[in-house]
Order: sequence, then C-alpha cells, then structure tokens
Amino acid sequence: MLKLEEKTKQYEKKDLKYSLKSAYATAIKNEDFKKLINTLKVKDDIAIHYTSKLEETVAELKSCSKCKSIFECKNKVTGFVYYPTLKDEKLEFNYVACKYKKKEFKDREDIKTDFYEMPLEIRKAKMSDIDVNDAKRVKIIKWLKKFYDEYQKDRHLKGLYIHGSFGSGKTYLISALLNELSKEKNNVIIIYYPELLRSLKESFEDNNFGSRINEIKKADLLLLDDIGAETVTAWNRDEILGTILQYRMDNKLPTFFTSNLTIKELENHFIINKSSEEQIKARRIVERIKQLTDTEELISENRRK
Repeated sequence: MLKLEEKTKQYEKKDLKYSLKSAYATAIKNEDFKKLINTLKVKDDIAIHYTSKLEETVAELKSCSKCKSIFECKNKVTGFVYYPTLKDEKLEFNYVACKYKKKEFKDREDIKTDFYEMPLEIRKAKMSDIDVNDAKRVKIIKWLKKFYDEYQKDRHLKGLYIHGSFGSGKTYLISALLNELSKEKNNVIIIYYPELLRSLKESFEDNNFGSRINEIKKADLLLLDDIGAETVTAWNRDEILGTILQYRMDNKLPTFFTSNLTIKELENHFIINKSSEEQIKARRIVERIKQLTDTEELISENRRK
C-alpha cells in the first residue's frame, strides 16, 4: 500500500512538472512575455514557477502602454502595476506605482512647503539654480550643501542666520535648501516674518491663532525671513517669537533666519526702551537665536534690480 502511495506522489510530481513546463512553453511564445523575462534577467527554471503571475504582469504592462491618464487605469489596483523583482533566486511580486501615480506622489511632496506671503521666485527656488560663480556666496553654499547631506542622518542640526545687504539673495539661498528637503517628506514652513506678525495680530480673536503658532513652532524646518524689519512690541517679541524660539531650542529643530541686521543690531532692535529689563529680554531672544544657528554674512550685488 505504501509503495502505491509513493508511486502516486511521484506521478503527481511528474504531472505538475509537465504542467509547469507546458504552461511556460506556451507563455514564452508571447513576445511581451519573453521581453519581460529578458528585462528581469531571470532564468527559465526559476520563472517557470511564476508563469501565471508573470502573465498578469504582462497584461497590466500592456494596459499601461495604452493608458493616457490615471483615470483610464484598468489594472487591478488603480495607478499600480503588479511587478516582480528577483531576490535570492525567487521572484517577489509587489504593486509598483505607474508614471501617473508617481507624478501624483511627487506633486503631493512638492506641496510639503507652506509659504506665508512669499513671492513665486522663492516658492520655486532650487539648489541646482543657485549662482555658484559669486565668490562671496561660496562659503554659504558649502554650508547649505553640508546641511543637506547631513540632515537625513541628524535632524537636530543647527540652522543658519544670514545677514547682509538688501537683495543679495539671502532668502533664495535658504529657500532653495528647504524646498529640496521638503521633497523628502519634511514639513517645511517659510515665512515673511513681518507679515506673519500682522496676520497673527488680526487673527488673535479667532480659533486659528493657537493652531497656527503650534504649526510654526513644530515644523521640521523653519525659515523666518527678514527678521528685524518688523515693528517690535513686547507681545510679538516675547509671546510670539520667544515662544517659537524656546520650543524649537528645547526640541533642537533646525531654524533659519534672514535679516539686514547683524546679530548685535538685531539685539538693539528688540530693545523697546532703555530700561535694564528691556535689555535683558532682548538679549534673551538673541541668545536663543545664537543657540539655534550658525551665523554668516552675505554682502553681494542687489539681485532684485
């Protein structure tokens, strides 16, 4: 009886092997199937075990070749192709985004930057478009490149305080860096600081005030543009800026600033009157900025002409 069972199993194995070979031999006659096998660089003795799945991939790729938008997708999972990869002499099948779905993902990532009252040029700033021929910019460009390379390993790096002449490109340089990092799913906020204070003052009574402050202080990467151009009050210095800086300092979140003022000039700017108490409050704000940043000067020609 045992011998009969063993023989039966042997026959079943032979039948299965013949069935696999037969199905694969039929499938390989299809040019699209053959092209897929060649693309994957998979041996026949491996591919033979995945014939039906490979045929499904071929069918979905063929459907994709005729598709003009994600709305026309006829695949099992909209916007994705059932596609194999060769790993350890086996084929692993996963759903891979098609070109339209990839573009959709990229478009979402590109919107990871929140801008407050910033011009179109800043919204579209790219590191690849930075003018590297200006010798006065070289040190800052190297700093930005180093930050970009190290940020994925260490998310608690110091930011940068750039001060210098009007129109020298301070905002563009930092925005180019942050726009690139926003594509890697980092939450970035770029703010024209004087306008932020004005809008916060107007929204003080509504329900959005607290949530906006929280959003700003908790951003992965933050640029406060043109700090020092605002009219200082005790409220916006201590309650708004002080709160944001303290949170970011405590949590070591990279923070960037641009200004026409040096750090020392900024400290004087924050002094509302000549009392010793005011001087201490102004110094406290500036010390937080120093804790958060390296400082660089950019004196260059006016690029806004």
